[in-house]
Order: sequence, then structure tokens, then C-alpha cells
Amino acid sequence: MIIVTSLHAAPQEFLKHEAGRAIGILSPENKHPIFSGLAPEHHLRLSFHDIVDATEGLCPPSLKDAEKLVQFIAEWNQSQPMLIHCWAGISRSTASAFTTMCLKRPDEDELLLAQELRAASPSATPNRLIVSQVDHILNRKGRMIKAIEDIGRGADAYEGTPFTLQT
Repeated sequence: MIIVTSLHAAPQEFLKHEAGRAIGILSPENKHPIFSGLAPEHHLRLSFHDIVDATEGLCPPSLKDAEKLVQFIAEWNQSQPMLIHCWAGISRSTASAFTTMCLKRPDEDELLLAQELRAASPSATPNRLIVSQVDHILNRKGRMIKAIEDIGRGADAYEGTPFTLQT
């Protein structure tokens, strides 16, 4: 199971679902939380801004960040839930959740997976740059990008409501 949440709700969701792994994506100026009892090698901490185009003074997600994300997810054996959070639980975390779905369910159509993400979270707006980098790494030939374009921008929200997805 994947749990997707904001930073604010992450500690409570981590305990509630007894997560065994965590992915946190925050801006470089934000401090990542520490989850009690979680081994450091089971907590991927990425730091970049939630942007999709180069913007002066901000740090976009890099291809190296996307490679770390893919490797961390690929190593997950799914024996325990994995928590994924970003600041608001809307963009970077949902891009990571979509990445997880595509990696762990490789034979399923990307659009169906994106539609499942949208059904679970009306505010989900996966970060397009992360998705495009992962699409390249996984050799999905643009299908992941097209899928998130097809579901469109999510509903406006300051903070997403925590949700779960099956893998």
C-alpha cells in the first residue's frame, strides 16, 4: 500500500498505517521529519522545489533525483506500506505515487493508473517534470506524461487530503 500525504499529516499517517518505508520530497530550505523506528536506508529524502520549468533562484527536480526515486521504489518489496509526502501532498508526492504505480504494476495502462490516482485524490496534480524524467528512465515513450495530461490539473487545494493506493 502507498500512503500519500502532506508534510503536516505525515507523522500521523506514518503511525496509523505502520509504514515501513518513506519518501519525503521537500524544498531545500525545509527540514525533513524523522520517523521514529524507521531505518535511515528506508527513508528517501529528496530536496527540490515544486517547479516544472527552470526558475532563477529555485532548484528543479533533476534526472539524478528521478533516478534515486526509481531505485528506491524498485527496491521496495511491498511487505509494509510506504508513505510518500511532500509539502502539500498534491504535486511532488503524487508524481512519486504515480511512479510507484507504474513501477509496481508494469503491465497496466498508464492512463488507467492515472485515473486511479485521480479517483483517490481529486486534488492530485503530479509534477510534470518528475513524471517526464521517470517516463524517460522507464522508457515509457511519453505514455506517463500523456496519462497525467489526460487527467488534467486536480482541484484547487491548499493541502491534499491523505489517501492510499494499492500496488
